[in-house]
Amino acid sequence: MSSPEYYATLIKPFFSPPAWIFGPVWTILYILITISFGYVFYLCIKKRLPASYALPFGANLVFNFAYTPIAFGLQNLTLAAVDIVLVLATLVWMLVKIYPRVRWVALINIPYLLWVSFATVLQLSISFMNL
Repeated sequence: MSSPEYYATLIKPFFSPPAWIFGPVWTILYILITISFGYVFYLCIKKRLPASYALPFGANLVFNFAYTPIAFGLQNLTLAAVDIVLVLATLVWMLVKIYPRVRWVALINIPYLLWVSFATVLQLSISFMNL
């Protein structure tokens, strides 16, 4: 079953947005992520920031990129719920860590934080509703 077909079969909460909205939202967010995360990795490579600053950013990317294969490839709602919570947790960790040093990187990721917060509630709701 393809991803759109699978998503259409799931019981979703009343606040679930239409499936078509995810592509445009993630496109914008990935542009912001590329710019801001890239800058942090650049600063770490150039030793302008300690390498430890790259850890939450790298972890966030791993969990973020793992979500789609877990949710739609494996079609495992429980693992997808765990993964999205880890995306949110690493996002909060990185924003708290980077804010005192490179404030704009934290601020530019506020839309990402808002979307992932919503996506976490959505995924947890979908996972619960489809037990």
